[in-house]
Amino acid sequence: MTRPINLFEYESLAPQHLSPMALDYYASGAWDEVTLRHNRTAFERLKLRPRMLVDVSQRDLITEILGQFFPLPILIAPMAFQCLAHPEGELATAKAAAELGAVMVLSTMSTKSLEEVARLRQETNPWFQLYVHRDRSLTQALVERAEANGFTALCLTVDAPVLGRRERDQRNQFTLPPEMELANLTTMANLEIPQTEGESGLFTYFTQQLDPGLTWRDVEWLQSLTKLPVVVKGILRGDDALRAVEHGVKAIIVSNHGGRQLDGAIATIDALPEVVAAVGDAAEVLIDGGIRRGTDVFKALALGAKGVLVGRPVLWGLAVDGEAGVRHVLQLLRDELDVAMALSGCANLKDIDASFVKRL
Repeated sequence: MTRPINLFEYESLAPQHLSPMALDYYASGAWDEVTLRHNRTAFERLKLRPRMLVDVSQRDLITEILGQFFPLPILIAPMAFQCLAHPEGELATAKAAAELGAVMVLSTMSTKSLEEVARLRQETNPWFQLYVHRDRSLTQALVERAEANGFTALCLTVDAPVLGRRERDQRNQFTLPPEMELANLTTMANLEIPQTEGESGLFTYFTQQLDPGLTWRDVEWLQSLTKLPVVVKGILRGDDALRAVEHGVKAIIVSNHGGRQLDGAIATIDALPEVVAAVGDAAEVLIDGGIRRGTDVFKALALGAKGVLVGRPVLWGLAVDGEAGVRHVLQLLRDELDVAMALSGCANLKDIDASFVKRL
């Protein structure tokens, strides 16, 4: 196999390594998948305005997020069920992330437990993504386990009071294969993705188990359980971002869940400037959704993001070549960002600002 040279090539190869159900689960968006497509096209509408005759002989991609320094401004978004892509699943992803110095955000719905990931003893400690279950004692136990095992931030997903309608999953009656389990939940509460006639098992799980009554008061409740900084993921409005700051949130991830929740929602790169303007220096802002090139990372940084989270491309790399594939996906993005900075006249991330982009 010729090694892919960009993220799009990994995407084109991934179907050869995935079951049709797994491919649809990873690739699909909600309803007509309008937001899924717009996450990508919105980046393409942003044009770059490079600055010339700047000394870029030495370039520095180091960034600081939540008081920690990282060698690149790229994180791995929380994604469930990674063993559908490769037997090592989240462990392979975590190893690749640690080698490149990228933060991995581990999903509540992972197929390897948070303890298994923690035992890798990574130099870059991961964050833990949290879904709040109806059983609050279960949620509290997850938070306590994450803190006890060295996770360095709690990432609360706030855009899923119910699961978005992903029609490919409904058609496939999505469920996990018998050999896979909800590794963080099965041992605690015997929870599993059900088989549901004519319906996605994940949709049924969310309906039965997750709490649709979550409010800003619950953000304060989570903070009372842990010393970890709380990050909220799923913000698309400036007023919500301001509420997050008022409730003690340390970082905000501008996200529409990869186009998998409310179809027709604004593209994340279009929502980013409003969120950044609303919070100022009171919280750090990150973004996910549609990032496929180093120039996309550059555009997000120019509009005020401290870093980006990458989702599906990591899964394509994992499916094609396991840990090595994930590592290569991150390397490609890092190297493309480095070239974009050089060609734009930016020697370090602090040089990148809104003057480098123009919306057409």
